[in-house]
Amino acid sequence: MAKLDEARALIYIMVTMAAADAQLSDRELNRIGSITDTLPIFEGIDRDVLVEQANACCAILREEDGLDTILTLVHDTIPLRLYETAYAVAVEVAAADLHVEQEELRFLQMLRDALDIDALVIAAIERSARVRFRLPSAR
Repeated sequence: MAKLDEARALIYIMVTMAAADAQLSDRELNRIGSITDTLPIFEGIDRDVLVEQANACCAILREEDGLDTILTLVHDTIPLRLYETAYAVAVEVAAADLHVEQEELRFLQMLRDALDIDALVIAAIERSARVRFRLPSAR
């Protein structure tokens, strides 16, 4: 297996997050596309590369220890300076459906553990997502 670069490792995180509940929704896929279109780390990544990496990630996830493999790849690829970004993009994809499933929460926990992210940083990232994805009140 070829070594990933930072951007592709972040794509693996987003795809794994979207696949955590076994249902890749259009909202999640659109959010992944939006993130890769806007964040500077993904400069030069076009939709063809995104699809190629998503397929490669899904192939790994189908393996017996696929999730552990993904977490190891991510941990070994992403530098410390991008740990918070990695968690933030995962939360962003999880929040896209406006409801986070138990499997998605479990993956977020596993990602936090793998990257050893500070609890205050986690709280700030999650709070920010809740605020951005809050539904309007009934009128």
